[in-house]
Amino acid sequence: MQRSLNIIFMGTPEFAIPSLDILLRNNYKVSAVVTAPDKPAGRGKKLRMSAIKEYALSKDLKVLQPTNLKDQEFHSELRSTAANIFIVVAFRMLPKAVWDIPEYGSFNLHASLLPQYRGAAPMNWAIINGEKETGLTTFFLNEKIDTGDIIFQEKVLIEESSSLGSLHDKMKDIGAELVLKTVQRIKNNSIESRSQTVLANQSSEIKPAPKIFRDDCEINWNNSGESIRNLSRGLNPIPGAFFQLISPIGESFQIKLFDSAFIQDENVSEAGLIDTDEKNYLKISASDGWINLFELQISGKKRMKISDFLRGFALTKSWIAR
Repeated sequence: MQRSLNIIFMGTPEFAIPSLDILLRNNYKVSAVVTAPDKPAGRGKKLRMSAIKEYALSKDLKVLQPTNLKDQEFHSELRSTAANIFIVVAFRMLPKAVWDIPEYGSFNLHASLLPQYRGAAPMNWAIINGEKETGLTTFFLNEKIDTGDIIFQEKVLIEESSSLGSLHDKMKDIGAELVLKTVQRIKNNSIESRSQTVLANQSSEIKPAPKIFRDDCEINWNNSGESIRNLSRGLNPIPGAFFQLISPIGESFQIKLFDSAFIQDENVSEAGLIDTDEKNYLKISASDGWINLFELQISGKKRMKISDFLRGFALTKSWIAR
């Protein structure tokens, strides 16, 4: 016997939009959308609504923006909708008083193959760590972050050319299909979830995915070329991997690196050396070869191709990178 579902959807960034959209296109009832409060943004510090709020308002959905997820009034408002399932996609960690409300539970879409890459930045760290494969997981929420029973998983290939941006765009659509599949199973009362504990015990190493901080974004040219390229891919387009270009007289310019290639060279004598024709190419030495820079951004300027950068920047081989 099929259940009648009444959904509350929780999310904030663009990643969550396809999941909400696919539910509406398949005629599921969404009584409310919960998202983050509007935040100041831009030079004028004007309040800006989240991507999911913009989409929800365009569909005439009720929007809730609690400042405190433990607030009793917010809990009462959730209960007043009579929703029997909560769906979470790229939102905050919920207290038990919230995720325990609906009759059929609360489930989350996470951008990794749990139990691997639990945490706030799973797509970033999968690329940074040089993984060839990642995926998506739907799972029921419990007291600890990203540890609940798994409902479904879908593997996703990380291509050699994948950046955070391209992987994000691929996974948000695959994730939406997984959310729909999960909802359909809950509707049909045919869920067979499995504990993450067994999977964790079978793995030799559980890799975390903590929030990305500034120190995580700095390039160390003494590292291998492949790891440097993976770092720039995993932080492209935001927040961006960065380094310093140092002139012969000691001037320092912060550069963000977005697109590059690694050229192995066992004869490299020192990391951070510059090789350039001053017109079309710029290479920087790593511990085991050269990083050929294709697209970068100098602080305060727009992203640009390397030829445009060299055209407006008097860079020679006497500079160094740190």
